[in-house]
Amino acid sequence: MRIFVTGATGYIGSAVVQELIDAGYKVIGLTRSEEGAKKLENVGAEALMGTLEDTECLCKGASMAEGVIHMAFRHDFSDFAGSLAIDLNVINAIGETLIDTGKPFMTTAHANGDASDKATLALAERGVRSAVISLAPSVHSDADSHGFIPQLIGIARSKGVSAYVEEGANRWPAVHRLDAAKLFRLAIEKAPAGSYFTGRGEEGIPFREIASTIGKHLNVPVVSISREEANAHFGFLGALAALDIPNLMPGNSARTKEILGWNPVQPGLIADLDQGHYFNK
Repeated sequence: MRIFVTGATGYIGSAVVQELIDAGYKVIGLTRSEEGAKKLENVGAEALMGTLEDTECLCKGASMAEGVIHMAFRHDFSDFAGSLAIDLNVINAIGETLIDTGKPFMTTAHANGDASDKATLALAERGVRSAVISLAPSVHSDADSHGFIPQLIGIARSKGVSAYVEEGANRWPAVHRLDAAKLFRLAIEKAPAGSYFTGRGEEGIPFREIASTIGKHLNVPVVSISREEANAHFGFLGALAALDIPNLMPGNSARTKEILGWNPVQPGLIADLDQGHYFNK
């Protein structure tokens, strides 16, 4: 069984590709560079050169495969609306190729309840076994170099303190990268048409605990700051650092585990931080 994967050389996508290959699947990975093509070929995947704007290429990849996992996203936060528009166009193009095939089509949630999610789920009424996967905001591992956790570590290093907002009781869900990859593979195999799954290995870790662990490893003070100080301290992460994400994005992974048989087995976020690799980069 061949699976077409967009974002196949990305942080999570590359783990999904490896998970699929290890499970016996053949993978066609979308990449826009020769370097990316070599990475895919080195792990035993087939490379398809193209971009998210190249709908002809996307449709070709979808038509060559028995299932699709769409993970690529243009991370341009200066034009997030434009990034979401490109994502919707990708889903519509691939979706049209899969109409009435019964093939699985898994996409990644990027904004709570956005048009891309709705378009994916609507394909279930048109003969596509479509599903949306919403991962925890922190997808951690020893390969994480650009996510929220490395950025928090960088801020703590530069400021000389590891901060949390007010009491620091607000929670962040987390999932290990390898557990997330397994979730996508299980979804390809088992997800019912029109389903929405949450992928959280941990439903909510108090932000103060994250800040305290970072402070311990950097040997810097751990301090509370006010909401008014958060933006100046954390920059664009200021609002996120104060959010209680389970309240903002309700739901948990119990249904995911029950229906897909997903069982996260990798270290949790604090245990992953305590391994030290985040602080040696």
